[in-house]
Amino acid sequence: MSAPGGITTVISDFGGVLTTPLVQSFAAVQDETGIPFEALAKAMSRIEQDDGKHPLYELETGNLSEPGFLGKLADALEPALGHRPELHRFSEIYFEALHPNPPMIDLMREAKDAGHRMGMLTNNVREWEPLWRSMLPVDEIFETVVDSGFVGCRKPDREIYEIMLERLSGVPAQECLFIDDVDVNCAAARELGMSAVHYQHNDQAIPEIREALGL
Repeated sequence: MSAPGGITTVISDFGGVLTTPLVQSFAAVQDETGIPFEALAKAMSRIEQDDGKHPLYELETGNLSEPGFLGKLADALEPALGHRPELHRFSEIYFEALHPNPPMIDLMREAKDAGHRMGMLTNNVREWEPLWRSMLPVDEIFETVVDSGFVGCRKPDREIYEIMLERLSGVPAQECLFIDDVDVNCAAARELGMSAVHYQHNDQAIPEIREALGL
């Protein structure tokens, strides 16, 4: 199906679009561990200064394992906290606070039923795949999933968008509607020629998506 603007394909983010806001999950980690978010951010900055690479980006591209990431983070936090923090439950706490966003999931299903091709493009952690895939009917709705943890690049890198287009059998970028909760990721999609909706909340994004798709 082609929408009024020539859109045949929907490419959606996962976390923060098809789920509750990610900030809620990071807040839960802060509450459970007692480590302020600012301390986490500063620790990651120190690791980046030492290694020349941001640890979260390395984690999301599969270049750093989850245990390796948590070990580096604990090392960087220990001097500031005065003790070595317990971070082994990081993913468990994170996902306990992350929940599906039914109105957006229903909209994705409606778009598929209307004849649109469906792709998911996510910055994620390789070890977390079983956790997030169990949250919603990914394979029922999306014909292809590109996960940064398995392809070695992440949004907003141009390469990961090109991988998605290739896996969608070379669909032209101009026929794609991209949905993401991070503005720079949307900007990168537009640079390739895609239309994009910057998801902020359901009341704003759902009407924009419906209009773009002619639903």
